[in-house]
Amino acid sequence: MPNSPDRSQAITETVTRYIATVTDGSADDLAAFYADDATLEDPVGGEVHIGTNAIRSFYSSVTGVQRDCELVTLRVSGNEAAFHFRLTITAGDNKMRIEPIETMVFDSDGKVTAMKAYWSPADVTQL
Repeated sequence: MPNSPDRSQAITETVTRYIATVTDGSADDLAAFYADDATLEDPVGGEVHIGTNAIRSFYSSVTGVQRDCELVTLRVSGNEAAFHFRLTITAGDNKMRIEPIETMVFDSDGKVTAMKAYWSPADVTQL
């Protein structure tokens, strides 16, 4: 991954692609953002998924439902990013919005090595 301003831009572009992929990508597409030995903790305090197979399995839970995702704010510092977004999920007649804050750490190849999602039931709104 490039240095300073270029690295910041690369991370910004990766997070933007990630948000777009949460909207319309597959579990495989989402797992492709992660390094082979990456960790994913969503929500923080829950199970830690280790490796792309476990991460792919985690993301498979949202396939088959309509998703809309909007990036609210993003901060990049060094090889890390923190961002707030809104995810609206529609499954049949049920619709809800989740507003997590996620952090991601990136390796020199631009792959996510660690992701944590900060949210609780208080951050979920039934629509």
